[in-house]
Amino acid sequence: MKSLIIFIAFLSAFQGFSQEITGKELLEKSIKFHDSRNNWSTFDGEFFVTMKTPEKVARTTKIKINIPKEYFLVIAERDSITTEYAIHKTDCSIFFNGKENPSEAIKKEHSLSCERAKLLKNYYTFLYGLPMKLKDNGTIIHEKVERKMFQEKEYLVLKVSYDQSVGKDTWYFYFNPNTYALEVYQFFKDETKNDGEYILLSDLETINHIKMPKNRAWYYNKNDEYLGTDVLSRNNLNR
Repeated sequence: MKSLIIFIAFLSAFQGFSQEITGKELLEKSIKFHDSRNNWSTFDGEFFVTMKTPEKVARTTKIKINIPKEYFLVIAERDSITTEYAIHKTDCSIFFNGKENPSEAIKKEHSLSCERAKLLKNYYTFLYGLPMKLKDNGTIIHEKVERKMFQEKEYLVLKVSYDQSVGKDTWYFYFNPNTYALEVYQFFKDETKNDGEYILLSDLETINHIKMPKNRAWYYNKNDEYLGTDVLSRNNLNR
């Protein structure tokens, strides 16, 4: 009987904790941890990402983001091939192995396009702008915060969805309950199929006073298959 009473008390405390903080409050606490100086809205900086995937040569990518000037640059190197995209407001430039405006044949062979440039801009700005990017228009922050175990560690979990005009995926963001650091996130296109991926974040790299995850390890939700790891650095690790 005594054990049952202790369990009920623990369960009540567990449930009560989840109700003490709302989704928006949790997001603000995490933003305060990652971007204590509110630098993201005026971010102007560069960094490098080395992508390591099984049985493939590592790819190193230089990324420059200037939010006030609406400028984005990405230069990716793998083996002897270098691709470069630059976006300034609505203008887009494409380079291949240092030469601007490659032929249509090269564009087709290497899938080069301004549409891809915009996709990369959105991709890198979103990932390295988290959790601040969760305040963008069209983001739906679910107010109920849950406390969950994930890979033997406890987290505060925030559910996020989007207006149909923005996106259809459902995201879950896992925060350290003590520091509010973002440590895991996962997304589903259809939760009933357990599709999508989860990403484990470890260590921190400070870029323009913003604490960004240094390592992002990607896995499939359905079978925990490892896909690869992105390693963030302030300098090119391969030079």
